[in-house]
Amino acid sequence: MTQTTSSHDKPLDIDPQSDLTATRITITEKELPLHCPGSKSPLWSMHPRVYLDILTTGSVECPYCGVHYDLEPGTKAPDHPH
Repeated sequence: MTQTTSSHDKPLDIDPQSDLTATRITITEKELPLHCPGSKSPLWSMHPRVYLDILTTGSVECPYCGVHYDLEPGTKAPDHPH
């Protein structure tokens, strides 16, 4: 996952009560199926895990925290053996 919220190298200090809709994360094939919150999310931002369908439109927003996910161009659904 690549967060594109800041040009700084250090983590963002985000107030837990703030609006997170400005946060955008680019998703690669390795991160599918997509779920939010991710395993590297800060503890204060945890909410019930929800799986998000990003493959249909190429982008999706989490209904809990408002984080916006974009599918990396050229990413396809991973092949799963049946």
